[in-house]
Amino acid sequence: MTDRPIEPSYVVPPLPRVSVAVRDSTDRFPVHRIYCVGRNYAAHAREMGHDDREPPFFFQKNPDDIVEAGKPAPYPPLTADLHHEVELVVALAHGGSDIAAENALSHVYGYAIGLDLTRRDVQAEAKKGGRPWATAKGFANSAPLGAILPATTVGHPAAGKLTATVNGDPRQEGDLSDMIWSVPEIIAHLSRWFVLAPGDLIFTGTPAGVGELKRGDVVVGAIEGLGQLEVRID
Repeated sequence: MTDRPIEPSYVVPPLPRVSVAVRDSTDRFPVHRIYCVGRNYAAHAREMGHDDREPPFFFQKNPDDIVEAGKPAPYPPLTADLHHEVELVVALAHGGSDIAAENALSHVYGYAIGLDLTRRDVQAEAKKGGRPWATAKGFANSAPLGAILPATTVGHPAAGKLTATVNGDPRQEGDLSDMIWSVPEIIAHLSRWFVLAPGDLIFTGTPAGVGELKRGDVVVGAIEGLGQLEVRID
């Protein structure tokens, strides 16, 4: 007789596991947590009124905030100033704590293009009051995300043009080489604060040029070597 594990009985129906597409594959990437780096490009830090280089800081979004490519992102309630922030996103295959920067890239599964949607007016009020940014950053549908490209295919991009347009008009432009903290440094710093896990995503920050979005706007974010992500705001 074989002992079989007893399936737990849940008091409410469990939600399905969040996952995102892997480019040119039927496989999917299971999402554990979403970490985001604040003000990681000097020009963006300056446009937000801060110094060029400061120790990295982090905030989080929720896995079910993700909007996959090809789907619209609804305009959120309780804001009159929704902003776009196009970013390189890192997908982790391996976790750990106190990861050395020189070993960090061995933890990476791949990369994607992400859009950090932000209730800028809500964020501004939170900053004034010294309050957390959760309602400004971690709301439903705030993390549109393109398909993940494995590092075995695209390598580990440390340079490459990053742009964002809205309705065809240029908004953001920068280069991955402009990041204040590189991907290996971000992973190393983050792993001192959190025990990272397979399935974690890291939004690595955005260059200057962030701006307002309205219903009906179409945002196109592009990163050299990774393609582009198109998102309509409904």
